[in-house]
Amino acid sequence: MKNFILSIDQGTTSTRSILFDLKGKPVFVSQKEFKQYYPKDGWVEHNPEEIWVTTKKVIKEIINKNKKIKGNILTIGITNQRETTLLWDSKTGKCIYNAIVWQDRRTTNLCNKLKKKGLENLIKSRTGLLLDPYFSATKIKWIIENIPIAKKLLKKNRLLFGTIDTYLIWKLTKGKIHATDSTNASRTMLFNIKKNCWDKKILKLLKIPESILPNVKNSADNFGFTDKSITKKTYPINGVIGDQQAATVGQSCFQKGSTKITFGTGAFIIMNTGNNKINSKNKLLSTICYRINNRTTFALEGSIFIAGASVQWLRDKLKIIKSAKMTEKISKKQINNNNVYLVPAFTGLGAPYWKPNVRGILTGLTRDTGRNEIIRATLESVAYQTSDLLNAMKKDGLKPSVIKVDGGMANNYWFIQFLTDILNIKVLKPKVYETTSLGAAVMAGYYVGVYKSLSDITRNWRFDKKFVPKIVHKNRLKLLNGWHRAIRKTLR
Repeated sequence: MKNFILSIDQGTTSTRSILFDLKGKPVFVSQKEFKQYYPKDGWVEHNPEEIWVTTKKVIKEIINKNKKIKGNILTIGITNQRETTLLWDSKTGKCIYNAIVWQDRRTTNLCNKLKKKGLENLIKSRTGLLLDPYFSATKIKWIIENIPIAKKLLKKNRLLFGTIDTYLIWKLTKGKIHATDSTNASRTMLFNIKKNCWDKKILKLLKIPESILPNVKNSADNFGFTDKSITKKTYPINGVIGDQQAATVGQSCFQKGSTKITFGTGAFIIMNTGNNKINSKNKLLSTICYRINNRTTFALEGSIFIAGASVQWLRDKLKIIKSAKMTEKISKKQINNNNVYLVPAFTGLGAPYWKPNVRGILTGLTRDTGRNEIIRATLESVAYQTSDLLNAMKKDGLKPSVIKVDGGMANNYWFIQFLTDILNIKVLKPKVYETTSLGAAVMAGYYVGVYKSLSDITRNWRFDKKFVPKIVHKNRLKLLNGWHRAIRKTLR
């Protein structure tokens, strides 16, 4: 009987489950999309029940497929959209409000008030994060202050908070385990990443009770067992890690200085900084990369709020493409961008600008501008935003020599070549494309002894395609100058 690891990857637009063999090769994949809710400008929500239903469906499909090949599932790993915030009743298990998604900007005014009180330096020094609506803390505060049942449950000691991983662990174990891992905790703006504990001073300042917070564990740890009523037999949950850190692990970025970029709904660049917590002077984030055997590895991160989401916008809102695949073919046909630039600040701008109130612009339009120019400008905007992040890293004294890429947009080879040209850095695309799911799987595998060391994991990593810069320097500068003009217009 062959052994396998089951991975649950709960993302921003879909939930998937993947069965991996012990060499990290995907055997079966199941994926279900769910609805996005936009109740007001800048608000983004998910229905927790839809997340749970899709999770159960994909797990069930994978378990049933595994039975047909008579495989043995050793353990389960979970990875998830980070910062997305849920509060629920510990007695009924029901959420008291929709999940407030990481993209949501409703707490901008609250963050500005906290900045005026001079709290940003305190928060940054302890959590590694900037004071921004992106993170969970102000989302928690908003729910407690605006949803009447929250205070009632608090008085009864029945209110619980969790990011998506915590919620899924709670549901899968039938309420037996209320836990998270240090990578997800590090994205709440409530976690002291140097001391590896919830920060009592920040909790007091924000009036968030520690009693609602989950127990924080290593990324490879004992997170309990699934309940038989859900998975028919019990399976241990031994790997939990936030999606961007999971992709970093899945790309085997275990060496100090190794760097990956994931192009999903948003785009995220993470550089492993080893046991050093680097304090960025250019608005990048210090965060936990992973925690194994009670030892923390840190990372420097830059976050782009809108990447693949801009392609979804072309498809679902503008309706000028039928599928994401069309963008590659159309962009190839264009000789250049005809000076058309899109700044997709649909929910504000992330790093290195951190401007939650600005909104997107499309500039350089002429009578000849058509859908092809807009489509190409959309893809280019993701490369330009990535360049901004890399420049911020360089200003902090960090310069990767090679970057590993993954995520949906990494399948668009025109985009990756354009990215390589703009960044002027060699780019590698891995053979195992599902790096986020893989990261959760190998963390679980590490805990149960499938992998004896991080080197065991690295030996399985292979690249599928290498991209090298082809553009001449003056053309690169011309394109970037046009982007910077567009950014200045956005920031006015």
